[in-house]
Amino acid sequence: MVTNRIVIIPTYNEKENIEAIVRKVFSLDTPFDILVIEDNSPDGTAAIVKKLQKEFSQLHIIERKGKLGLGTAYIAGFKWALEHNYEYVFEMDADFSHNPEDLVHLYKACSEKGGDMAIGSRYVSGVNVVNWPMGRVLMSYFASKYVRIVTGMKIHDATAGFKCYTKKVLETIDLDKIRFKGYAFQIEMKFTTWKFGFTIIEVPIIFTDRTQGTSKMSGGIFNEAVWGVIKMKLRSFFTKYER
Repeated sequence: MVTNRIVIIPTYNEKENIEAIVRKVFSLDTPFDILVIEDNSPDGTAAIVKKLQKEFSQLHIIERKGKLGLGTAYIAGFKWALEHNYEYVFEMDADFSHNPEDLVHLYKACSEKGGDMAIGSRYVSGVNVVNWPMGRVLMSYFASKYVRIVTGMKIHDATAGFKCYTKKVLETIDLDKIRFKGYAFQIEMKFTTWKFGFTIIEVPIIFTDRTQGTSKMSGGIFNEAVWGVIKMKLRSFFTKYER
């Protein structure tokens, strides 16, 4: 079945999750293709994906030489999706912290409700996070508050990594000029989309922390976000956003 929707899933050591998440996405009533960006996982994640490719023609993989950062993984995926003419491009984690069934809600926010970007938001309707320690919930929640204050964006979940982009957004943004590599990449993509005047819709989701595999979160990631947001805002004063 030909579809104009593709879900990009970056992986590093996700052997416990990857087959289940692929099968779940392909079981949805709304069809999606999948592109896995595999960063040379030593646990054999790539081999599982390649085995599944024999069963699913709509499953694709880009193998990279090592851990090169979340941002570069998505940029590689975006470029591939544009080359293959997908109209709707999704970001999703491999670990079921994002419910694959919410892909349909993100898609409809763009295809039916006029969104250029749809965000699966943990904070647009309260705090919808399951299985996180309170310290991490507070850090994430106030990080988004901080981003709103510094940037002026009216987005409740600025660090969210569950999103749908329309093709025109990814074509408008100069992907080679996106600077952040870690989770601040998510902030920069939203900020750039907002600065170009695109319509952003937040879709409420329930975020559930992974039960299999290991989290990739670290303190350095938040340092990048804290100081990087200020630099990003300052750079924006000297940048033209025209489309």
